[in-house]
Amino acid sequence: DDDDDIPQLSSHALAALQEFYLEQQQREGMRTSQGFDQYSVGSIEEDWQLSQFWYSDETASCLANEAVVAAGKGGRIACVSAPSVYQKLKEQDGKDFSVCILEYDRRFSVYGKEFIFYDYNHPLNLPEHLLPHSFDIVIADPPYLSEECLQKTAETIKYLTKGKILLCTGAIMEEQAAKHLGVKICKFIPKHSRNLANEFRCYVNYASGLD
Repeated sequence: DDDDDIPQLSSHALAALQEFYLEQQQREGMRTSQGFDQYSVGSIEEDWQLSQFWYSDETASCLANEAVVAAGKGGRIACVSAPSVYQKLKEQDGKDFSVCILEYDRRFSVYGKEFIFYDYNHPLNLPEHLLPHSFDIVIADPPYLSEECLQKTAETIKYLTKGKILLCTGAIMEEQAAKHLGVKICKFIPKHSRNLANEFRCYVNYASGLD
């Protein structure tokens, strides 16, 4: 039979593939439908090759609200490799704070002047208008669970912040987080929209609402 050499998908794999395409069509439908919110979490899809995993809506909202309170009235917030928190902050447009997003993925340049291209391998390669210690709080989620990535991202965080730091990374990074940023683990446990194998936690260096 000539069909013998043609690889066949198992029924399980075929069903999963069909579900994926259906979800994709639904997302595209949302994009083209009237009233689509460009700041909603998931409006720009995760790129796993860039180690992108978006927070759940509840987690993104919680972290955004924490950043607003920590920044204070008229505060400035920097989101370093944390686009879903940036998006939640933008949904609160009109509140008395400003925010920018530092991100490697240039798809986020749709957010205009608030987007700053950022490569953690060059932690201080930042535009001149980003003055040192000019943000009331920096929230960061380094893309990789490695000390090298955390250490370099920490350089960026320390350059930008006036003092307050909210770090989201793996539970296994607790010692390195304390070593490089002087932050302590919070009781709050962040969740992602997809279940990840690694346990994630939040770390702060100030009295936060996450405990």
